[in-house]
Amino acid sequence: MTASKETRVPDLADGPAPGSPHVMKQLIGVLASFFAAMLSVTVVSIALPTIMADLGGSQTDFAWVITAALLANAASTPIWGKLADLFPKKPLTQIGISIFVAGSLAAGFAPNVPTLLGARVIQGVGMGGLTALGMAVIGSLIAPRDRGRYSGYFGGVMAAATAGGPLLGGLIVDSPLGWRWTFWFGIPIALAAMLLIHRTLRVPHLPRKVHIDWAGAVLVTTSVSVLLIWASFVGKPGHFAWASWQTGAMVGGALVLIAVLLVVESRVPEPVLPLKIIVQRTPALAILASVSVGVTMFASGAFLGQYFQISREASPTLAGVLTLPMIAGNLAGSVVSGQLISRYGRWKGFLVGGALLNVLSLSLLGTMSHETPYWILALGMLGNGIAMGMLMQNLVLAVQNTVEARNIGTASSAVAFFRSIGGASGVAVLGAVLAERVGTLTLDGMVAAHLVSPNGSAAATVSSMDVGALPASVRMIVEGAYGDGTAAVFLLSAAVAVVAFACILFIKEVPLRRSL
Repeated sequence: MTASKETRVPDLADGPAPGSPHVMKQLIGVLASFFAAMLSVTVVSIALPTIMADLGGSQTDFAWVITAALLANAASTPIWGKLADLFPKKPLTQIGISIFVAGSLAAGFAPNVPTLLGARVIQGVGMGGLTALGMAVIGSLIAPRDRGRYSGYFGGVMAAATAGGPLLGGLIVDSPLGWRWTFWFGIPIALAAMLLIHRTLRVPHLPRKVHIDWAGAVLVTTSVSVLLIWASFVGKPGHFAWASWQTGAMVGGALVLIAVLLVVESRVPEPVLPLKIIVQRTPALAILASVSVGVTMFASGAFLGQYFQISREASPTLAGVLTLPMIAGNLAGSVVSGQLISRYGRWKGFLVGGALLNVLSLSLLGTMSHETPYWILALGMLGNGIAMGMLMQNLVLAVQNTVEARNIGTASSAVAFFRSIGGASGVAVLGAVLAERVGTLTLDGMVAAHLVSPNGSAAATVSSMDVGALPASVRMIVEGAYGDGTAAVFLLSAAVAVVAFACILFIKEVPLRRSL
């Protein structure tokens, strides 16, 4: 009797030979588009302090430039995943690239922060498509046993974008081109990817009756948006408190929308979030782990660049160089784990090892201050990078191996969706924690230096993103506060990473199939 529901998957076709030139030829364009999308995240993160100073943005705006794109990415990913199961993936991928290019153009021309945030939403929608469709294409072309190799290539591309992004962003900002080119640089890559996809991508598609769950799509987008807006502003000066009617309205309203969403998704024939899939053991645990991974991954990228530029007075270019250990680790962890999984057909050990290494590395970074020797930071970043490389794509692989081929797009996008939710929420919440911690440390330092009274406030000073313009005595205090306050971000990230480790321990390893 008795294979579990997760493992009864029909074999639809033989997978291609590992490393098949035919498959790689088809994937080049998809990999290039994925590279452009990831580059738009990492290039901009290192340029944000300069962008905020130029556009007159605040610390809240800093977080929202990241959160807006992640929010749109998260809200659109399950929709793209469902569309990938209903329509041919090739034209969908080209549509996703077009939306991404439009958002990138608009962001580069933005005259103010609100316009920039709107453009980042458009970018995020395109990024959601490229993320979901890239994984869906792999799932449609390659058998699970060999999928680890190709997922490793995607992880390698992500690592390359993460590696080149901060350094490239710093070079662009420090050059005569200026920060606007951090948004435009990826456009030629995306357009070249579209041309390659048009010429080379041939993904099999089984035509079937189309039913789009518009109600589910609207409910997912609205509920996620309300929660992330609440998480971004709650407890911040000038907004609303944790215990306030705004909190009650937003959180209560979001919970009602989620309850309605669950009812709708249990009744429609083609749900955006198929409950029958995501409540199975492996997808459910992988999704919980992905939320945790999203928090730690995006938090590391967002706050390390700010730490080096503000607390250690590094230029944008130097800040990019200083994060290279994390990038090298990400590349090594992704490619090596993907190759070994394809060779031996076992994957859980890599997930467990990556999750444990993530907890240890983030805990080490949680000891940082504005005077921490760089080699300690480099060791923590290296370990964090290796862990991310071992976790991200392999969590998707674990889920793809348990679902029917016709649901691969939806299942893959569900993992990416919740990872983006974790990232958006993490940047917003941890950004609020950092702002509060920096404010407290700055006030304490200014009181100790007799610059303000014990009942004074450093809020105005802390909100300034142009630290270099402050008087020398105040600047040193603020720089120290950012350095010491960032430790709290990584300690909280380490606590969140423990959740991923616990979830992965309970995932049941199913041998990878050699067929689609």
